[in-house]
Amino acid sequence: MRPFIFDRAGDMASALQMGRATGRGERDAPVQYLAGGTTLIDLMKLDVLTPQRVVDISPLRATRDEITVGPQGLVLGAFASMAAVARHVGVVENYPAIAESLEQAASAQLRNMATLGGNVLQRTRCEYFRDTSWGACNKRDPGSGCTALKAVNRNHAVLGVSDACISQYPGDFGIALIALGADVTATSEKGERTFPFAKLHKAVDNTPHLETTLLPGEIITRFTIPAAAWTKRSAYVKVRDRASYEFAIASAAVAVELDGPNVRTCRIGLGGMAYTPWRAENAEQFLVGKPLTETTADAAAKLALQGAITHGDNDFKPELARRTLVRALLQVKAMDL
Repeated sequence: MRPFIFDRAGDMASALQMGRATGRGERDAPVQYLAGGTTLIDLMKLDVLTPQRVVDISPLRATRDEITVGPQGLVLGAFASMAAVARHVGVVENYPAIAESLEQAASAQLRNMATLGGNVLQRTRCEYFRDTSWGACNKRDPGSGCTALKAVNRNHAVLGVSDACISQYPGDFGIALIALGADVTATSEKGERTFPFAKLHKAVDNTPHLETTLLPGEIITRFTIPAAAWTKRSAYVKVRDRASYEFAIASAAVAVELDGPNVRTCRIGLGGMAYTPWRAENAEQFLVGKPLTETTADAAAKLALQGAITHGDNDFKPELARRTLVRALLQVKAMDL
């Protein structure tokens, strides 16, 4: 870890003023915010991030960690801990996919420390990004290439990739958010702006080092998940190499509203598969008006993985994702509400 200046922001105004030079994922951004710090400190130790200044914004937790379930939906302060949201009764009962995505992430110790805002901004677990001895990584060093294309790539992305980068988004909570149609609010010196969570993360394009649409100095302050008939019939299914403290090889967040045996509304998010949190809208549309059976679930899952691009070691992933999604769809169908 390199020497850096450490500042602590006592309020939002000072945090925004000190954070004007933060980036959108760039390694050389001179300022980085620290909330829980569970990702930032790791990357600084690895020399992947080398900020000149770290601004501790954890004091903002005292006023921005709300968890409110009401007629208009679920409002989550971005400084709420993963653990607090995962065990909140209102979330567990009315938004089970949110609770399950957080409960299955990281370790108990990390969930107690990590914030929701930091969680959705966590960086990829690609070993070629996190190990600076690998010279070719467009995410870490733009224009240098992508080592993973021709190296071991068992857990790399198959959706939303290009020759510029095949790293996968590692989060769980973000998959539930995109499935449930969440909005995110970001605060800057110009005020607040609210936009769909689906527009937070950038497609790979030719700029994988620019990961989000956040502006320099912006801080995520709130998530809003709408109230809807399908939020209670929701689930998050995660497949991983071991049962705890492991990232998804494949995961699915699904939410369904049934009209008798037929699907009235369906929402599907895929994890472990894509460069960004991934919503399978083609599969959703296919299921509307049809009975939710193993046959229709399988057909929808095949649609969800259309266009997948594999690179050898991860050739198995589309089939695993298909089975994971079928399992999730049949699980929500069987829920006793």
